[in-house]
Amino acid sequence: MDPKTRKRFKQIAHHLEPVVSVGDHGLSENLLTETERALNDHELIKVRIHSADRAQRTALGETLAQRCSAEVVQKIGKIFVLYRANPEPNPALSNLSRYG
Repeated sequence: MDPKTRKRFKQIAHHLEPVVSVGDHGLSENLLTETERALNDHELIKVRIHSADRAQRTALGETLAQRCSAEVVQKIGKIFVLYRANPEPNPALSNLSRYG
């Protein structure tokens, strides 16, 4: 992802609320399914990872992105911004169409 696109995605994501929360159970199949659905619908999402350990948060966020074939746009504290392009996005749901 080029720096200009990353900057644009960060600007769009600034106003978004997290739609997925990773809790004590880590990356369960239900969590992966919900993340996949959110990426298909919205393309650009925020994920909150509830872990006190910084290294564990980073590992969980990177693993989640990898397993969902998404790209980490930004990481700030417990929040990860993930992006995955949808070849046929729904303009009413896609954060890129609505806010970009």
